[in-house]
Amino acid sequence: MEAHQIRIPVSGTPAAAAAARRQLADGIRAFGAFLGPELLDAAELVAAELIANAVRHATDGPITVGACLSNKKLRIEVNDANPAVPQVGLPNVDEEGGRGLFLVAALADRHGFDPLPPGKRCWAEFKVSTPLPTASHLPLQRSDR
Repeated sequence: MEAHQIRIPVSGTPAAAAAARRQLADGIRAFGAFLGPELLDAAELVAAELIANAVRHATDGPITVGACLSNKKLRIEVNDANPAVPQVGLPNVDEEGGRGLFLVAALADRHGFDPLPPGKRCWAEFKVSTPLPTASHLPLQRSDR
C-alpha cells in the first residue's frame, strides 16, 4: 500500500473543529484503503478529541490536523501553538468534560506528543493490517496438468 497524507488547517472555533473532523474522516476514507468500520470510527473519535483539545486549550496560533496512512499504521496528528503537556486522566464523575485523552489512550494502539516550536504535536496511531487479496485479484493459474 502506498502512503497517503492529508493536512487541514483549523481555526480556533468549535464549528471549525467539527468541520475539520468531518474533512479528516472523509479524507481518510478517500485514501481508498480497506480499514474497516471499527478502525474508521475509532480514528474519527480520536481525531475529534485531539482537535477539540487543541481548540479548547491552544493559545493564539495555528492549529493543523492531519492523517498519514502507510502499510503498517494510520497516524493522526494535531499541531497547536500551546506548549503545555497534555495530561491523561479521569475527571470527577460530575464533571462534563476531561475524558478526551482517556478515550484516545483506550482506542489508539499508541499515542503521545512531541514538543515543537512554539507548541506541540499530539498524535495517535492505529495498526493497519493489509487485507488478503480477493479471488478477483489473484493471478490465474493454468489447469492443463
